[in-house]
Amino acid sequence: MSSDSEFTAAADRTLAAIGSALDAALADSDIDVDWSLNDGILEIECEDGSKLIVNRHLPNREIWVAARAGGFHYKPRDGYWRDTRSGGELGAVLADLLHDQAGLDVAIQALAATVA
Repeated sequence: MSSDSEFTAAADRTLAAIGSALDAALADSDIDVDWSLNDGILEIECEDGSKLIVNRHLPNREIWVAARAGGFHYKPRDGYWRDTRSGGELGAVLADLLHDQAGLDVAIQALAATVA
């Protein structure tokens, strides 16, 4: 991404897609998970009171995830958000984190790191 505005647009599109996937999963579940998206910060509160935070980090042009399992940084690579250490794709890793931490099965397609 060549500009801050392109990064912000791509990150916001990704956060909105995660929110849509959460809504779909919660519609078919009796698990109590609340989420909110405000100014580039997606906060997911689990039934046990723990949280997962997914946010855009403009200075590094990354999406950061904080979960009980640890902290993860994702950069655009090959058109998708990839973990800077493992290379894992954001959607797949986030689905695993949500399953492990909240017991929620969320179908998150591979999240493109592009502007519409």
